[in-house]
Amino acid sequence: MKKKLVMGLLTMALIGGVTLSVSAQEKKTEVGKALDKTGKAIGKGAKSVGNKTAEVAVKGSSKVADKTWKGKMAPDGSDVYINSKNEKYYVNSKGAKIWLKPSQIKTKPASKN
Repeated sequence: MKKKLVMGLLTMALIGGVTLSVSAQEKKTEVGKALDKTGKAIGKGAKSVGNKTAEVAVKGSSKVADKTWKGKMAPDGSDVYINSKNEKYYVNSKGAKIWLKPSQIKTKPASKN
């Protein structure tokens, strides 16, 4: 009986010790904080490069495959493209095609020469 009681107490002590060590928080050093900032900056830069690459690729393929509607612009001021189904769209800063309603298409202002 004593052996079972001692084994039970030792088991409880081990479980308690493991639980306490797992919940202890890690303290960040200056180097660790700098690495976190650098990692976030690299991720942000990579995302913006990816978005710009997608935008350039989609705009390039749109200029080749679809017509550009001269004298018209999208709500953000970019070119409006017309595909083979007569659907109008523009390419946003992330490289996605945004389909336009007729009310969203604006006339470009006359350029000053």
